[in-house]
Amino acid sequence: MTTHATPVPVTNGIGIPDTVQTRVGPLRFFDGFPDDPTTRTLFDNLDFQRAVQAYLLGLAPVDMAAMRKALLHWGPPNTTMAIWEDLVRPRFIGLIYNTSTSYCYSWIDLHDGPVVLEVPARVYGGIDDNWCRWVIDVGQTGPDRGEGGKYVLVPPGYDGDLPDGCTVVRPRTYGNWLAYRGFLDEHGDPHPEVERIKAESRQYLLSQSADPPPMRFVNASPEPAVAVPPADFRFWNMLSEVVQSEPPESADPLTLGMFASLGIEHGKPFEPDARMRAILTEAVTVGDATVRALSFRFRQKEAYYYPDSAWRTGYLGGYQFQEDGASLLDSAAQIYFLGGATNPGMAANLVGRGSKYALAFVDADGAQFDGARSYSLHVPPNVPANNFWSVLVYDTQTRSMLQTDQEWPSVTSQEDSLVVNTDGSVDVHFGPEPPAKPGNWIQTVAGKSWFTIFRLYGPLEAWFDKTWRLPDIEPAGR
Repeated sequence: MTTHATPVPVTNGIGIPDTVQTRVGPLRFFDGFPDDPTTRTLFDNLDFQRAVQAYLLGLAPVDMAAMRKALLHWGPPNTTMAIWEDLVRPRFIGLIYNTSTSYCYSWIDLHDGPVVLEVPARVYGGIDDNWCRWVIDVGQTGPDRGEGGKYVLVPPGYDGDLPDGCTVVRPRTYGNWLAYRGFLDEHGDPHPEVERIKAESRQYLLSQSADPPPMRFVNASPEPAVAVPPADFRFWNMLSEVVQSEPPESADPLTLGMFASLGIEHGKPFEPDARMRAILTEAVTVGDATVRALSFRFRQKEAYYYPDSAWRTGYLGGYQFQEDGASLLDSAAQIYFLGGATNPGMAANLVGRGSKYALAFVDADGAQFDGARSYSLHVPPNVPANNFWSVLVYDTQTRSMLQTDQEWPSVTSQEDSLVVNTDGSVDVHFGPEPPAKPGNWIQTVAGKSWFTIFRLYGPLEAWFDKTWRLPDIEPAGR
């Protein structure tokens, strides 16, 4: 005789109803099995979700791809250095540059073997790899402590002989970005340090040590250029370039898996079909919109320097954007959208050394900045900066310096023309027209928004313990 076991009923929370209403529309099942339209909807939604997350994860390497493209425009890797000899001008579309230092950049390619870097004294900078991860500081916060030194960058897997007397650096990628800065002299002139840097900087393959080729220095100040990633389909092509150019073991499996799910995989061509191309195109738009919300309306209150203040750090979770073993995804995404690079010196509390940054995207009332309106910032006396401080204004579209009729969209304590109040405080004015009382004016543009960064070079203890507080920016007539 045949017996039939009594089926165990499906309890709530395990099974799924025949129809469920979701944000992607109604989903239909036969006893838990999705029908064909539901399957297509779910796969499209999954691919779209992964594409948006891949965009946010891909901001860092695509920052590097954009920088590499800009630098190779000026000359080949390893022996070419772009120097903003006359400082960075607003015509350069690059992420949150300043007007107070001479940037010195090179792209280092290790495919042909180790590369020797002779770093000059007194500079401040470091090296990031092709995934935009910090590798090592050079200069003031590096092993040479600002006295100048020789570094040897070694490609992945290299086990050959290396010279003595050098700092050996083993990045996980073949492509690496070298960036350091020179500073103005006591007269506000960048050129003496630029000439010294050019005289002391050398870069060459280790195999060329006996007869190094000459360095090529390019003054990047006069030439318009773009080093900001695009927010259209080109983003995916640039991401694919990085994935193809580096060994898979140079990145983590989860990130590479996210990219691979979209067809971006090492050793394979990136050839999305029409369906996936449409998904990727929309995902770039949603990803760009999302990271703008993260950057301009950052949600984590602990990122703000003071209670109920607009000023915040860009480095919540340190330069690795981690807390209690967890990655702070929002914090990482916004800094790669705004700044394009990171290192310990930018995030660490180094009293009297390095630099600190306070960012403001809204005024004292919590409203976005309007280029047609006037605002003021009262900088209290005794700014806790060992070297100097500055205020710069940036375009919310490009995250680059705001382009106006002014030569520089900034006010710095290095300027001879800085107007200082009798108590040592400084008032900075923002608006489309200069204030009635001349001095310390940063021009803005009607019809455009903007944001600002307050920088301290050589921050002092009063900044860290908050005994000195930076007020919010006030709208005129408040």
